Amino acid sequence: MVRRNPWSALAVLAVAQFMVVLDVTIVNVALPDIQQDLGFTAAGLQWVVSAYTLIFGGFLLLGGRMADLLGRRRMFLVGLVLFGATSLLAGLAQNPEQLVVLRAVQGLGGALLSPAAFAILTVTYRQGRDRNIAMGVWGGLAGLGGTLGVIAGGVLVDSLTWRWIFLVNVPIAVALAVILPIFIVESRAESSGRRTFDVAGALLSTAGLLAIVLGVIRAEPLGWSSFQVIALLAGGVLLLGAFLRVEARSSAPLVPLTLFRSRGLTTSVMALALNGAAFLAMFFLTAIFLQQVRGLTALETGLQFLPMGFAAIASAVVSAQLVTRFGTRPVQFGGTALSVTGLLLLTQADATSSYATSVLPGIMLFGIGIIATGTPASIAAVADVRHDQAGAASGVVNAGYQVGGALGLAVITTLATSHVEGLVAGGAGAQEALVGGFQRGLLVAAVFAAANIAMTMGAPRLRPTSDQLAEAAAAA
Repeated sequence: MVRRNPWSALAVLAVAQFMVVLDVTIVNVALPDIQQDLGFTAAGLQWVVSAYTLIFGGFLLLGGRMADLLGRRRMFLVGLVLFGATSLLAGLAQNPEQLVVLRAVQGLGGALLSPAAFAILTVTYRQGRDRNIAMGVWGGLAGLGGTLGVIAGGVLVDSLTWRWIFLVNVPIAVALAVILPIFIVESRAESSGRRTFDVAGALLSTAGLLAIVLGVIRAEPLGWSSFQVIALLAGGVLLLGAFLRVEARSSAPLVPLTLFRSRGLTTSVMALALNGAAFLAMFFLTAIFLQQVRGLTALETGLQFLPMGFAAIASAVVSAQLVTRFGTRPVQFGGTALSVTGLLLLTQADATSSYATSVLPGIMLFGIGIIATGTPASIAAVADVRHDQAGAASGVVNAGYQVGGALGLAVITTLATSHVEGLVAGGAGAQEALVGGFQRGLLVAAVFAAANIAMTMGAPRLRPTSDQLAEAAAAA
């Protein structure tokens, strides 16, 4: 599907995915500077992360279907241009509302770009050795993007301003848009019937999730019994119910509900949603703790996160080998135990404790555990799904991780913020209250992660093929 060496196409696709993943982690170390400069409230700051992840997850399946029917290169380019343009505007944002809206639109760009890139990858390389190599490179560079994001963010914030964590995407997007036609030709899925996209399904599901997240966040200042909170939560549930009704009646649903007859897919989606909640909350809370409580710069914060990234990359390799030997269930159970232990260790950190004894062990164990949980769950998700539904199943799994992360982050940060305000009202100092909120938030995150034990017990125990391992490594 390429005009020249197919490995040149891989370079283009991998750099694009690198940019998308980089943008997730690069933002976290800049959060305190963004909060101070634009005047975000403690509760509102999480929308800088949640707006992106919710829209990305909510439109991921629609983006994949549009790529298949309208053209994969075309949608890749549309997503790339949208991602680059909103990155530019986000770097120029003047108030919280502007930045949150632009982050949401940036998430839409990612939702068009990422599945199109993955689809191009799968049609470019034949199943077997070449595809496994391509998947490994794809997954490795994505993992590297997540790891280097914390360092890049620290360098940009400390040497320039937080605005450059968004502006840095612009030259990358422009360069990719220029060279894209040279290495990749258009491709689309063959379709004999009417082309339908189920836009209603994407809008209903995303609107429902946004209403629920907003309801959870507003519960902190207004109380759970307030009319506004109840209306938002009830409205979100009704919208999600309408989404299920639309999917059940659609001839080309965004999410084929028959997929959830698969025990492996159902338990895996729930497991990865819990994983996403624990991961986003840990990253969000720890980045703020290291800067606002321990007084570190953005770069110093990034450097303290770096060992977790390397631990996660190593875990992706080792966990795949362990899954081959022992099957999915034991590895997923072990990964859950490690991630929970890591979070519990982090709850012991305070303003004066040593990094080497209170922070480093926790983030290392968490980094290993979160990937060791995700790899077998990704394998189990598609193991017993029909071949013609494999793409939809992969999309559901990835969307579940993003959406679960956003919902979990909303719940965890709301409870953490409420605890901080309660401590201040009780006479605690500002720093003491922040430490208490950090510890409470991570404790709740550990509860989310521990719920994966139930998902593991319900998941099938599988020994994957080499192709399944390669695809799972890329997903993890």
